[in-house]
Amino acid sequence: MKLLLAGATGLVGREMLKVLEERNLIPHFENIMLCASPRSKGLRMESKWGSTEIMTLEEGLTSMPDYALFSARGEISKLWAPRFAQQNCTVIDNSSAWRMEPGIPLVVPEINADTMGNNKLIANPNCSTIQLVMVLKPLHEIATIRRVVVSTYQSVSGTGKEAMQQLWDERAGLPTHAVYPHPIDLNCIPQCDIFMDNGYTREEMKVIQESRKILNLPHLSITATAVRVPVTGGHSESVNIEFHQPVSPQEVREALAMMPGVVVLDDPNTFTYPMPRNAAGKDEVFVGRIRKDESIPNGIQLWITADNLRKGAATNAVQILQYLLKQNHGIA
Repeated sequence: MKLLLAGATGLVGREMLKVLEERNLIPHFENIMLCASPRSKGLRMESKWGSTEIMTLEEGLTSMPDYALFSARGEISKLWAPRFAQQNCTVIDNSSAWRMEPGIPLVVPEINADTMGNNKLIANPNCSTIQLVMVLKPLHEIATIRRVVVSTYQSVSGTGKEAMQQLWDERAGLPTHAVYPHPIDLNCIPQCDIFMDNGYTREEMKVIQESRKILNLPHLSITATAVRVPVTGGHSESVNIEFHQPVSPQEVREALAMMPGVVVLDDPNTFTYPMPRNAAGKDEVFVGRIRKDESIPNGIQLWITADNLRKGAATNAVQILQYLLKQNHGIA
């Protein structure tokens, strides 16, 4: 089999390559094709596959890969993903281009891997959405969710390499190319992505709409505020959940402890709670500060943290690939 990685030189693309290595998927592929923009053509990247020359997507298409991990801009995915799919290549796309398209599975493997079927185009959800639904899914099973209010605290790595550079330049007092409309160092910017006509940002609407699709709860009452914070890696979320039935913090802890891929860190007496620096480089979603919301009858407040480049993007995409390899080829 052949594997293609589109957007290999970006933050998420490099993390995908790293996760593929860590999960020992290299022996299952004859070779890997690393693709990027034409300006990167001819450069070389080192991995456990050896030294690999960067090629264009046009060249990658002619190589007839069996699977493709896409970590490119939405407009690139819109143009190229269908062309690969038409050649019987299964594309796992990390952009927002296909997530809300009817008939395109939007997948978090621990939750809804069974929705993939034989689709040749599969969407990887938004980073903030993934860590949220990993918590909402097991809780909805023990007490039906009535409403969710989420506030995100998103690292600059979610915007890309230029945003990381802006933060470091500002911190060093150097001139910089501004990615954000305001300084990000020593600041919080209550805007992730562009504003929509309804006053929400596109990032906030992604969290709302994608959560409904993944959980198969099209009428879920959910609202979001997305904030960019001067953190280099890891997204955090403050989440308020109102249930139809009473549920205790202990029941919440027990349900989350049983969820694959979720780790409960919740002991105020020892100052134990999730933080982005502790989630760095890890694939799990961490949950803490679990407590009863005393302002409503059936409310729970909690805090979620995850590495947005790992479970929020690269790891989830590779997990989708692993599931397909097991289903289609018997590869565990």
